[in-house]
Amino acid sequence: MNAKDIIREQISASAEIKQQLLSDNRVCDVIAKAAQICVEAYRNGKKTLFAGNGGSAADAQHLAGEFVSKFYFDRPGLPSIALTTDTSILTAIGNDYGYDRLFARQVQAQGNEGACFHWNIHIRKFPRISLRHYQNVTVRGFSTIALTGSKPCKMDDFDLVIKVPSDSPPLYSGMSDFDWPYNLLYCGTGNIR
Repeated sequence: MNAKDIIREQISASAEIKQQLLSDNRVCDVIAKAAQICVEAYRNGKKTLFAGNGGSAADAQHLAGEFVSKFYFDRPGLPSIALTTDTSILTAIGNDYGYDRLFARQVQAQGNEGACFHWNIHIRKFPRISLRHYQNVTVRGFSTIALTGSKPCKMDDFDLVIKVPSDSPPLYSGMSDFDWPYNLLYCGTGNIR
């Protein structure tokens, strides 16, 4: 197989996943519910917290940026934080408490009841860092939203789980940067003025 064949195969697989999402009313309902939860949190003076490991950490940073800035239309900035970006905080927590406390400690400091927590993860197992963070989030009364692949995983216990119909991390991770967050942002936060 040559490079063009591989490229066409990947584009085709990505398009097929998007078609499956388009025809899955349940997934569209979950995305709409996620938008509703975010809008309610913002209207109640709360914020969204974004997290992820590896490339998903970059996705978290990107999404927080879109919520604070603008997307499609001008609107007031929405209080959002990527828990993956402040190197001083990350290294202090890692040094003082251990890497598995990176997000849990920030949730304790930055979040409050009624906030909305988005977790993008592209692996089926739930890393130690995630498990501690998730326990802290649920105890504090956050709404939890996750984006995962199609196989069962520990994140299935989140309030809302957007299951992308693929078991290929490169394919379903691409959805985090395209479909659900922008739809959520566009359809939900446009109602906040």
